[in-house]
Order: sequence, then structure tokens, then C-alpha cells
Amino acid sequence: ADALEVIPRTLAQNCGADVMRRMTELRAMHATGATTWGINGETGLLANMKELGVWEPLTVKTQSMRTAVESACMLLRIDDVVAGAKKASGGGGGGRQQQQTDPDDQEGGGEENDDRVG
Repeated sequence: ADALEVIPRTLAQNCGADVMRRMTELRAMHATGATTWGINGETGLLANMKELGVWEPLTVKTQSMRTAVESACMLLRIDDVVAGAKKASGGGGGGRQQQQTDPDDQEGGGEENDDRVG
């Protein structure tokens, strides 16, 4: 519901109107059944949008909500795929795994056999 109030709130702010008062008046009008009322973008006062010829179809709002839900679901699916890939590769730490050596396998009385110089 808050997302649907962004437009009238922004109109009231841009007109220099008292935002809280206008939003309260608009909610009261909508509660009484006057659902075609909104904020006049030129004056900042409440006005019947039907009389002014301003229409915002319900289909636009419905499609916006559907798109938002689909986007959220897609992000959650991507997150699941990434989490599954990390789990499958052993935690996804990205570092080189260290090899464990058995002290009995070392030659030369405990000296390490490696290619280091020095």
C-alpha cells in the first residue's frame, strides 16, 4: 500500500503542499468510497481525477506488481543456484586445498622433499 502512495505524496511535495495533511485527507476520501480522488499536481489540493481527465488504469498497477513479484522470484532462484554451486564445490572458499602428508612417507629422516631453493 505504501508503494501506491508514492505518486500522490510526490505530487504534494512538488506542489509545496502539506504532505501529511493531504495524504490524510486523501485516505479519508478513499475510505468514504471516493476512489477517483487524488492530488492535483498544479495546485496541491485534492481533486476528482475523473473530472480532470486523469486516468491511471488498474492494469498498469497490476502489471507493476506482477513484474515486481516475478523479479523477486527470479532473484531467489539465482540465489539458490549460486548457493547450490558453492555447496557442490566444497564450500566455495576459492582457496587452494592443502595436502596432508603422512610423516612415515617422508624420506631422509624427516626432511621435506620439495623444490624450494635455499
